Amino acid sequence: MKQPQDVATLSSHSTLTDALQISASFVSTLRRYFSVIAGMNLVWEFAHMPLYTLWSTGTAGEIVFAAIHCTGGDILIAMSALMLSLLIFGAGWPLKRSAVYRVVGFTMVTGVGYTVFSEWLNIVVREAWAYSELMPIVPVIDAGLSPLLQWIVIPGLAFAWALHPFRRSVES
Repeated sequence: MKQPQDVATLSSHSTLTDALQISASFVSTLRRYFSVIAGMNLVWEFAHMPLYTLWSTGTAGEIVFAAIHCTGGDILIAMSALMLSLLIFGAGWPLKRSAVYRVVGFTMVTGVGYTVFSEWLNIVVREAWAYSELMPIVPVIDAGLSPLLQWIVIPGLAFAWALHPFRRSVES
């Protein structure tokens, strides 16, 4: 005859199942986010290359290297911004709406903030790259419009894709 399970055993089984579901949700969300981040940043880096002087002064090899190198940097920035956001605001992410809003908001603010800093550092201080006359400049911050849009559009789309499976099931 089968013995009834005690409440503690049922509770621990439920907790373990919940933990595994949360872990799977977390990992699948990260995979979806970074797949969009990597792919779209690679496309964006090649697409906005004419907005930099390297487009007219560099060889094809230098341009390809720069786009791939910058994509790697974009992935590291996105990963760092998201991980920092998750460490600070991530309790309940991606299953709780309030956590989703905090993580997405802080990640995007961090990405844009770092971009403004990086553009200033690499254009003004280090002179590591330069804008061509085609790059629209955002007044006051003197940063190129394309890199700013890159850090608004791509993470926005990446989060939309990554969080889509949870759209209806996210708790308030």
